[in-house]
Amino acid sequence: QVQLVESGGGLVTPGGSLRVSCAASGRTFSDYTMGWFRQAPGKEREFVAAISVRGLYTLYADSVKGRFTISRDNAKNTVYLQMNSLKPEDTAIYICAQGRNRAVDRGPYNYDYWGQGTQVTVSS
Repeated sequence: QVQLVESGGGLVTPGGSLRVSCAASGRTFSDYTMGWFRQAPGKEREFVAAISVRGLYTLYADSVKGRFTISRDNAKNTVYLQMNSLKPEDTAIYICAQGRNRAVDRGPYNYDYWGQGTQVTVSS
């Protein structure tokens, strides 16, 4: 059974940085695209970033491009999201997702396993 467990969320002031992690288990990590989504109160879940199986190709939402970096360590079965220059509008639950295959896509329908999420709050 696939499990995705996020960690590293917290409270940070505007302009600050934070790194969240997602540890995966249950199937061969290096065979699947990984993604990050987020959901703010009262809003729909939105795509943040995705990374290909070997980490050579990444995709970002326009709202985070240039500020966030997704990476993965296949030896540790872990995907990361480094978030810099954080803004109050980045406040959300950040959710890790594992793709159905090797396609790198922003659509949630391309991901079949989801974590519980980790809260990121950007506030002064």
